[in-house]
Amino acid sequence: MGLLVLTLVLAVFASPRFRALSTFPTQVRVQVGNQHELRLDVPLDLWARCDQEGVLGLNGTALGNGTHRVSLASPLVFEPIGPGQARIEFRLFNLIPFKRVVVEVVPEISLVPGGHSIGILLQPDGVLVVGLATVTDSMGVAHNPARKAGVEAGDLILRIAGEAVTTDDQIAVLVEREGQAGRPVALDIRRQGVERQLAVNPVLCRETGRYRLGLLVRDLTAGVGTLSFYEPESLVYGALGHVISDAVSGQPVDVHSGRIVQAYVAQIQPGRRGEPGEKLGSFVEGRNVLGNIQRNSTFGIYGQLSQLPPGGLYTKPLALALARDVRVGPAEIITVLDGDKLERFSVEIRRVYNQSRPAPKGMVIQVTDPRLLGRTGGIVQGMSGSPIIQGGRIVGAVTHVFVNDPTKGYGMFAEWMVMEAGLVPGQVPAAVNTGAAPQPRAAVAPGN
Repeated sequence: MGLLVLTLVLAVFASPRFRALSTFPTQVRVQVGNQHELRLDVPLDLWARCDQEGVLGLNGTALGNGTHRVSLASPLVFEPIGPGQARIEFRLFNLIPFKRVVVEVVPEISLVPGGHSIGILLQPDGVLVVGLATVTDSMGVAHNPARKAGVEAGDLILRIAGEAVTTDDQIAVLVEREGQAGRPVALDIRRQGVERQLAVNPVLCRETGRYRLGLLVRDLTAGVGTLSFYEPESLVYGALGHVISDAVSGQPVDVHSGRIVQAYVAQIQPGRRGEPGEKLGSFVEGRNVLGNIQRNSTFGIYGQLSQLPPGGLYTKPLALALARDVRVGPAEIITVLDGDKLERFSVEIRRVYNQSRPAPKGMVIQVTDPRLLGRTGGIVQGMSGSPIIQGGRIVGAVTHVFVNDPTKGYGMFAEWMVMEAGLVPGQVPAAVNTGAAPQPRAAVAPGN
């Protein structure tokens, strides 16, 4: 009899209806003014208890003190009352804990879509070693002091003789000072996130008459990308949709300071299978500064605008779509192909990944607009950050192109970018890759 009962219970819970319980979320985010409906279609009654008042309603009843009976055979409708966080505990027979759900109610967010081409200028938190060179002394003997001391390409020089450095000119001055004093040059470097100290014996160079370490360095990272959005009140912006990494070390660039400037697209190199195309952009470093760069992260670059970018297609902000609201189907992107002229192009959202927490690749998009296909072949480098609009709402931004099919690429959910920008509460954890596609490449182009 016991085996029979166990078999019947297992058969019931293995049925398609009860397997739907595996989709019961542990976290739900909902905006003020918007409901969230959860359909499980399971013939099961539960009792719900909430730990906060004035935050949330469920199926037309404000949650707070006391318990409320709900049926999973009907949709569960979460109704936000005011910003805050509420924990709902669902119980079987009002006794047995069944499920705990954290519901975060966030204010309604409106953003102005971008699409503008921007020049990106990042000042790293130090000076990057991009190569090593020989130094010839007065006797004609070649030396490589930095290599001998253990310096490697990709190292970030943070301090010299205890003094912080952010430019190659500072390095030259400090190396000359230490060389004239007859002292080894103490380098504090960062390599793959680990700081260490090296001592390098400078060599008096026959060609320059100055002390040198045999370092080839770069103190500025530059490139071209696309502005995704900005919040009209705070002027906080998000752009690019992926991290900026150094081409030599492959490591994310630690931002000491940075700025974005207005850029112009001079030429398009179309993409083809196996060869991603790119926008060839131009900008002047000290002119048409649009804002600063405060953060370089897995989810893009963020900062605050000092002036509004010219030529936007939208005079009024659009509502933010949460990740769960994005649907397979038609959409559009905004980007620049010629000069600084913004244009709309049709795309199709082919796949939407179910992400309950932030991750960089949330959807697969395919370019369907014949104009864009004719000009670029699809998604090209420099298009990263182009906003994706669906149903009159901002749903995400272009991030990567598929190298083996430039008509397709990845998009990131705008919700995660807004969280990273600090416009809504929530902590963005380490990125999680929730779907693979053949050889994606970040759609950011080098500046010229």
